Amino acid sequence: MAALTATLGTIYNKPSPFNKPKFVYNTKHRSSTIFARTSSNVTDEAASSSSSSTITQPKPFPGKPEADVVVIGSGLGGLCCAGLLARYGKDVIVLESHDLPGGAAHSFEIKDYKFDSGPSLFSGFQSRGLQANPLAQVLDALGESIPCVKYDSWMVYVPEGEFLSRIGPTEFFKDLETYAGPNAVLEWRKLLDAILPLSAAAMALPPLSIRGDLGVVSTAGVRYAYPLLKSFAKMGPQGVLGATKLLRPFSEIVDSLGLKDPFIRNWVDLLSFLLAGVKSDGVLSAEMIYMFAEWYKPGCSLEYPVGGTGALVEALVRGLQKFGGRISLRSHVENIVIENGRAIGVKLRSGQFVRAKKAVVSNASMWDTIKLLPKEAVPKSYEERIQNTKQCESFMHLHLGFDAEGIREDLGIHHIVVNDWNSGVDADQNVVLISVPSVLSPDLAPQGKHVLHAYTPGTEPFQLWEGLDRRSNEYKQLKAERSEVLWKAVERSLGPGFSRDKCEVKLVGTPLTHQRFLRRNRGTYGPAIEAGKDSFPGHPTPIPQLYCCGDSTFPGIGVPAVAASGAIVANSLVSVSQHSQLLDAVGI
Repeated sequence: MAALTATLGTIYNKPSPFNKPKFVYNTKHRSSTIFARTSSNVTDEAASSSSSSTITQPKPFPGKPEADVVVIGSGLGGLCCAGLLARYGKDVIVLESHDLPGGAAHSFEIKDYKFDSGPSLFSGFQSRGLQANPLAQVLDALGESIPCVKYDSWMVYVPEGEFLSRIGPTEFFKDLETYAGPNAVLEWRKLLDAILPLSAAAMALPPLSIRGDLGVVSTAGVRYAYPLLKSFAKMGPQGVLGATKLLRPFSEIVDSLGLKDPFIRNWVDLLSFLLAGVKSDGVLSAEMIYMFAEWYKPGCSLEYPVGGTGALVEALVRGLQKFGGRISLRSHVENIVIENGRAIGVKLRSGQFVRAKKAVVSNASMWDTIKLLPKEAVPKSYEERIQNTKQCESFMHLHLGFDAEGIREDLGIHHIVVNDWNSGVDADQNVVLISVPSVLSPDLAPQGKHVLHAYTPGTEPFQLWEGLDRRSNEYKQLKAERSEVLWKAVERSLGPGFSRDKCEVKLVGTPLTHQRFLRRNRGTYGPAIEAGKDSFPGHPTPIPQLYCCGDSTFPGIGVPAVAASGAIVANSLVSVSQHSQLLDAVGI
């Protein structure tokens, strides 16, 4: 991850109200747990048992209730951490509250439609070597791969018009010429010319080489000193000067280039917000440059995993289990147990104590992790920092299953709708993201059907929903009102052949759904930490033997970032020698 260059200088506990553990996870047959359970055919947030399930009934905690490392939550960060620890030969167990692994990336099934609950825009799965996507490096280490379908475009609906936006170094210029004018073309070229050379420095350190102690000098600093120095030499004095801005807000680079075209500024803000939940004045330059390198260099492409995000989660679980790691589903962690000032294990809601001989790693958010700790064990300064950290807002979700008849044959997988630039991309009800993954992975829907996920990207105010009874008419009415922007965006994207009435599955999720099933404090997207003003917390906590990974920790929000965070924690819990041997084995 680009932001990992900072290391040399310088938490989802998951869904479901089940309280007894279930140990076996079958990667071939997934349960049909529903993430956003609201539809004309499904009762509001119904229990998992409302649909057929391959999950067997809960049973007493199997095996020995202890491990070297106990990981709380099976989000992507937790699974990456646990998988690498197992690869290192550690006894590790993942405790997951939900009846499915994956956290915000889990998939669910209803009426033979398989839905992604969270991320759907991916790139870099097929990349290899020093500059590979952090998640790709973890999968390599676990000996796993994911079949993907490549594509290079998404539909954009903005006030200036609608167009098919293509990634790559040249295609986007044509769209700019048509919809924004020649000045926008000049400014975009100026931006690419300035930042693409910086990508060599931003990506010089492979994410898998980073650890959270002084051993990083060996595993990253010394090991990759030559390619790092070589990248600086290629950039020249001006490039090296620019590289000093990698840990500053991206807007500073934009401002220094004198970019003033409204479309360019708005487009950069949109990309920043989709990447990190903040606009360009809050996102690290290193993160943006990493994204630009993946999206706007020759030969680049986007990739969607065949089988959806569930296939990604299954690959990580396979890798974990291949090396002897364990995952226990429906194992809700009630408390982190502190003894003599150290984290020694966790207590489950069932009353079961699971001992951690070396460490406890929380993949829950910072706000949810602190709730698991005895108040007297938390230093006041640490608690205050967490409570004072600004949060991104939550989501509205719309999951649909519908007949493809009448839908245009050239329908693309992704659609982005911006209603009003003047309101700002972070304004509620303004930006809608739509994914129709069955376009590329037909196995996600019955033959001749499509599956769709539309959502507002972390802009739905939680305070509108706070305290509402999910069974009340007030809640149902608000849900209908606040989901209308999603319906309208879908209708605009799919065209006149689409009809709400013909949808076989209609699921609406709210911030309360997000809070309940992902166990996210206030249903939040994550910390709204702005570069230059604050930084994401590191992975150790003030409590010995307690670590955190996921989007509440460095390097931040997003799939590559949380994968990197899990890897950093795993690397930090083994010796420098073991870490170096893994890098040798992976070939980086």
